[in-house]
Parts: sequence; structure tokens; C-alpha cells
Amino acid sequence: MSKRITITPAEGTWVVRAGGAVLGETNNALELDEEGHTPVIYFPRQDIGMAFLEPTDHSTTCPWKGEASYFSIMSKSVTYENAVWSYENPKEDVAEIKDHLAFHEQEGVTVEQV
Repeated sequence: MSKRITITPAEGTWVVRAGGAVLGETNNALELDEEGHTPVIYFPRQDIGMAFLEPTDHSTTCPWKGEASYFSIMSKSVTYENAVWSYENPKEDVAEIKDHLAFHEQEGVTVEQV
């Protein structure tokens, strides 16, 4: 039995901040709702300041989404290790999240609807 995953357009405008700086803002976010998990907002890559992100060697594999690649957020005073993930080649059932980024909310990293 596979997990149920739904992907829908996230209503409104969404912003992600790290260390107080805005990394991106979009009206085109996606909301991924995976059974048993809190919904996750995915930002289109083109709406994120990629200069703040540094690719890492870390990766994880989800049987339903595929292999996730990670980035660290480089702020002026703090590096948020592996705080961003992306499915570069997602499985067919979740193809909509290709070219999107998700952020691990933590002290100093926030994702919010504005």
C-alpha cells in the first residue's frame, strides 16, 4: 500500500526567510500533502535567490517521490545545513514538484503566507 500524496496550488503569496533575509517570494507555490506528514510548501526555483544556497552532498530517498538533493542556506552570520531540498527527477506521480524547492523550517528559517 502506497502513501497518498496530493499536490495542489498553494493559495496566496508565500515567502521564505533565513536569518531575517527574504530568500524568495511567490504566488506560484505548490502544497504537497503526504499522508502522515505536515503539508510542505514548494517554491518554484526561479522565485528563490539561488545565490544564498550552496549544494551539499547530502541526499535522501523517498519511495514515493524519489531522490532528494539538498542545499545549505548561507546567511551573513549562520549556515543552515541541508535546510533546503529538491527532487531533481521526481517520480511520475509527483512530477509537478520538479524545479521546486522546499525548506526545513527551524530557528531562523521561516515559510509563511503573506
